[in-house]
Formats: sequence, C-alpha cells, structure tokens
Amino acid sequence: MRTSVSTFSTTARRLGRLIGLLGVLGAPGAAQAQTFASLPVTPSLLIAGSAARPIAAWVTFCEGYPRECAVDRTEPASIALTPAVWSTILAVNARVNRSVRSVTDMDHRRVPDHWDLAEDGSGDCEDFQLLKRKLLAEAGLPRRAMRMTVVIDEKGEGHAVLTLVTDRGDFILDNKTSTVHGWRQTGYTFIKRESQDVQAWVSLGRAASPATTANR
Repeated sequence: MRTSVSTFSTTARRLGRLIGLLGVLGAPGAAQAQTFASLPVTPSLLIAGSAARPIAAWVTFCEGYPRECAVDRTEPASIALTPAVWSTILAVNARVNRSVRSVTDMDHRRVPDHWDLAEDGSGDCEDFQLLKRKLLAEAGLPRRAMRMTVVIDEKGEGHAVLTLVTDRGDFILDNKTSTVHGWRQTGYTFIKRESQDVQAWVSLGRAASPATTANR
C-alpha cells in the first residue's frame, strides 16, 4: 500500500516545521546536492528472510520505549518519495549526524550495548538512527517503512543503520555519512532488520550475526 503524493507533500511541510523547531534544518551542501532526479528509477530492495534473533539491547529499548518499536500494519510499508520528502530526509540525516556527539556505549554508559534516543546529546550508531526515525515518524512518515537494521561494516564490526523502504528502493541512513546511499552502495554486509509485520527481526543474509552494535 502506498500513500498519495498530496499526503506526503503535507508530511514534508509538517517535517519542515518540526525540524525547524528542533534546530534540525540546515543540512550541509554535500547532502543537499543529492538531487531527487539522481535517484534510481528501478528500485533495489532488500529481501527479508526467516525470523532472526533480536539484539538484546533492542529488547530492553522496546520495554522502555514501546511506541518506538510498535508495528502498525495499517501504515504503508513503503514511503512514496517526492522531491520534498527526499530533501527533508537528507536534512534530518545530516543535521542529526552533526548534532549528536559520537561516543561508544562503553565510554558513555560503561555497558557494551545500550539503545536510546540520544536524549543527552550523545550516543553511538543505533542512537543516531533511532532519533532520526523518531523525528521522521512524528512528522508523519510511516515508522513501518523505517526499519532498524544490523550490518557488518567496513571494519568487520557490528553496526546499526536505518533502512528506509521506498518506492525508489531501500535507502540507508547512517551516522558515518550524510550521504543517503542505496543499500547496495554502502559496502556493508546486511545481516537482519526489524520486521515490517510484527515486533520482531528478520534475517537479510547468511553471515554470522553480531551480538551487539556497540560501534560509533
């Protein structure tokens, strides 16, 4: 199911007001240079497989923030991209990356892995992505189409990103870059992500799953 262009135009206006209030608007030029016209015409989608074991810190996060983990199957499973929606996604990704101080959970909280919304202005990979999703969801983008995802990064370490499932393909929001890449362009090995149907996780590949995403 997809939402209409007019619905997402309204969403874009709401997002603009929201990120203005929160000081999120004002992405750097490099992110804004990613024009809507440059997006691929043929979507490239990640294929979800069987059930996967969730990250333990995600389970604890969901106990404290149940709304952030709830799955509403009446929501669209895909975001209908428009130029306005694309621009606001870029702005949120870039500004959150600039605004949150990157620090490992061990240095920050003296625990191997902890998920939250970077309420104190600091966090590691998953905290960046959860904050981005919260902002976008409050503005009206369907949370169901924005899935927390575990990958193996360029260092061979567990890392968390946010997958946006759209009608132009699956795009990745990442705290390591303010460029929003298609999933194939990240160079990551995709392991698993939140299900779009239930509060659970699904496999995206056969590689061994990391126990944590304790990574800047």
